[in-house]
Amino acid sequence: MRTRQELVNIYHAYIHCLNNQDWVNLSQFVHADAVHNGRVLGVFGYRRMLENDYEMIPDLRFTIDILICDPPYLSSRLVFDCHPKGAFLGIMINGKRARFTENVIYEFSNGKIKYVHSIVDKASLETQFLAPL
Repeated sequence: MRTRQELVNIYHAYIHCLNNQDWVNLSQFVHADAVHNGRVLGVFGYRRMLENDYEMIPDLRFTIDILICDPPYLSSRLVFDCHPKGAFLGIMINGKRARFTENVIYEFSNGKIKYVHSIVDKASLETQFLAPL
């Protein structure tokens, strides 16, 4: 099993990979049998998911706010300040500035992300873009 510091270093490199859309090297960080919120995606499906995220949000940038590590688990609160195109999570944003967070728990296997449990703070987007009743 990797040490706490090793997983933290791997995670920072993974975030750098995402922010640079370095899909060629994604398999260095994501397990071949990766599972995201209960869906088996593998590394190729995981890559497609991320490519779709960047298609919907061209200025997407992952910023680590909180990072907790207890190997083989790592948990992160990610902050986003971006401009999604059209509808995002069922909310019409149409290129306006959106600020939201994602809380993620990762489980590593052999130094790679195998299981991802992710919750995006949709309520903050609703507060920003939906008129009160």
